Amino acid sequence: MTLPRCSSQNRLGRLSAIGALLFVLTGPAASEAGAQIKPLADPTTARMMQRLQALSADSMEGRRSGSPGAAKARRWIVAELSTMGVKPAGASYEVPVALRPRGGGPDTLGANIVARIPGTKGSGPVLVLSAHYDHLGVRNGEIYNGADDDASGCVALLTIAERLMKERPQHDVILAFFDAEESGMVGSKAFAAAPPVPLDRIGLNINLDMVARQDGGALWVSGTSHTPGLKPLADAAAKASAVPIRFGHDTRDLKPGDDWTNSSDHAAFHAKGIPFLYLGVEDHPDYHKPGDDADKVDPAFYRGTTEFAFGLLKRADAALEQIAGMRRH
Repeated sequence: MTLPRCSSQNRLGRLSAIGALLFVLTGPAASEAGAQIKPLADPTTARMMQRLQALSADSMEGRRSGSPGAAKARRWIVAELSTMGVKPAGASYEVPVALRPRGGGPDTLGANIVARIPGTKGSGPVLVLSAHYDHLGVRNGEIYNGADDDASGCVALLTIAERLMKERPQHDVILAFFDAEESGMVGSKAFAAAPPVPLDRIGLNINLDMVARQDGGALWVSGTSHTPGLKPLADAAAKASAVPIRFGHDTRDLKPGDDWTNSSDHAAFHAKGIPFLYLGVEDHPDYHKPGDDADKVDPAFYRGTTEFAFGLLKRADAALEQIAGMRRH
């Protein structure tokens, strides 16, 4: 989410000490992933945690936009999509994004990752499911791994994509992994300015940003105050959820910072009149700090938020023609 943990060197001893446990739980492919100290109940949850560890590993160098770490994260996400058979939405998975020049580095070019899962109808409105893969990089020798913010959203997208490849949606689902959210939603604004389909075909954006931490005990859904017609659909998904779901953070009467309408990549869609639903947890002690590591995540809660997101998407897919008619003009 847009808006600073022990150092990388100090973490290495802890990671190696429990590496054997991770090997037993998730297998040799998790060797780079790091520490997972909570028991994992099933293969899907284990795979999610393995992916979360990999995308938020020290070797990704905090995924700062324009950095080698961000490029490595892109290659990792693209490889995951390719392996599961998800095709790019255009000629390439990567769509270049011009970054804002910043001090301390030549980071002037980044890229969104945009893929598409075809719907069975073959026409009509499309749904954009999004998360951002960038984070804050390395500051004063400490790596800001951003496990919750927002490796968690990216891994949730990958998990949902695997299910959609087996349970095809009615409408096309565009998977958007945005760059440069942390520097002003640059990637999502570029997407909205030049989308892979005509803008008027985008019926809904579901944006996941910080969906893994249970510190506040609930996942929040924002956006229904802007598009009240989405509330019954979201309520139905909430009733089926294994984790507590709360609604709010999307009205102007809130104190500064509590209205999340423009706090993440859904803002670019909202600005175009496109309905959105934003899923995220409230700030926790490691928000934008070096302590946002995957070993702070409760796997059961994280699996629950991802299952909720999948259920919400399926309900939205079934009603997408009606939702598309809720656009602001």
